[in-house]
Amino acid sequence: MDARSRNNVVVTGPADGPVVLLAHGFGCDQNLWRLVVPALAKHFRVVLFDHVGAGKSDVSAWSAERYAGLDAYASDVLDICAELGLRDVTLVGHSVSAMIAVLAVNRAPERFAKLVLLTPSPCYIDDGDYRGGFSRMDVDELLESLEANYLGWSAAMAPVIMGNPERPELGGELTDSFCRTDPVIARVFARATFLSDNRADLPRVAVPTLVIQTAQDAIAPPEVGRFVHEQIDGSALVTLDATGHCPQLSAPEATAEAILAFASPR
Repeated sequence: MDARSRNNVVVTGPADGPVVLLAHGFGCDQNLWRLVVPALAKHFRVVLFDHVGAGKSDVSAWSAERYAGLDAYASDVLDICAELGLRDVTLVGHSVSAMIAVLAVNRAPERFAKLVLLTPSPCYIDDGDYRGGFSRMDVDELLESLEANYLGWSAAMAPVIMGNPERPELGGELTDSFCRTDPVIARVFARATFLSDNRADLPRVAVPTLVIQTAQDAIAPPEVGRFVHEQIDGSALVTLDATGHCPQLSAPEATAEAILAFASPR
């Protein structure tokens, strides 16, 4: 199966422009980038895709065995780059896809010019001096709730993840996105997301990197963004004057500006 069909690849912007590849997070699809794409597409060839099991991807390509961890998702990113002949790519990964992007860049650094990690977390579970934001008990309870009643979990968690309670339409959009995901696929991806630990992969990143966090994020608190920044040599850290885990929806102008300022050729 070709990667274009498998991952529902969509390309926009100037055909000869530098490439930005956007990777969405858990429970989402490429549609959640829609508010930043117009600004990026003025200057870049923008490549969007859906992870297998999300959006309009080919669900027949999904299996619980293959996608039990993040490595398979990184392989899919590299397949897309290879099939489209992409080089000097700026890879933007949101949430769990930030770590998928780290894995992809570490495996094939020759394909990538820059890396943007949007609200990243290399490990969600507190460990000694490291603060991921959750205890192991918190994560176990979260996964048990998700597995027992995925739709109920989505309705409760999506507004927390999105933040911005004064703008309930944002939480509603994320809830709807979660609810469109097959519960079986969501359970497997959730375990891969919340039980992953990619802290050891960060110092291996050898391309210029920007870490973007928000001032308030219930999923990836500021301590996590600082940790990622400190672990990647030479990286830059930007804290947006925004709240929530999905600034591409809650603060799209600021998110696009941060990406453009970093990714634009100098």
